[in-house]
Amino acid sequence: MPTPPAFPLTVFYDGACSVCAAEMAVYRRKNHGGRLVFVDISDPAFDPSPWGITLEAFMAQMHAIDRDGRAYRGVEGFWAIWQAFPASTFYGLLGTLVMLPGFNLLARLGYRGFARIRRYLPKRASRCDGGTCRMDRH
Repeated sequence: MPTPPAFPLTVFYDGACSVCAAEMAVYRRKNHGGRLVFVDISDPAFDPSPWGITLEAFMAQMHAIDRDGRAYRGVEGFWAIWQAFPASTFYGLLGTLVMLPGFNLLARLGYRGFARIRRYLPKRASRCDGGTCRMDRH
């Protein structure tokens, strides 16, 4: 089992991916006690260099980096996110289950498959960060 994350945990996700953005929106709405910070790597202003990870590596799989600089990738990244929620919640339970040997293997295979097809999934039609969208008059 990986070392539990030191919060806050910075979660890097592809906001242009509709599935990825929807999943992160769920985590944002849940009470995580401010332990999660979300960074959209599809934002043109995103600079990966301070993290020592290439944009291609960030795009290849989900990353989460804790306060101490530990990186969690793919399924471990989701495990780290789920540690931000109480053990008695659905996500807390997933955090326990995903590290069990059989479940972990299935999760890794499922995530690997998703990561391969993610680029072919529909992209978000518009970006409405902050809950409001700019409307064009024309």
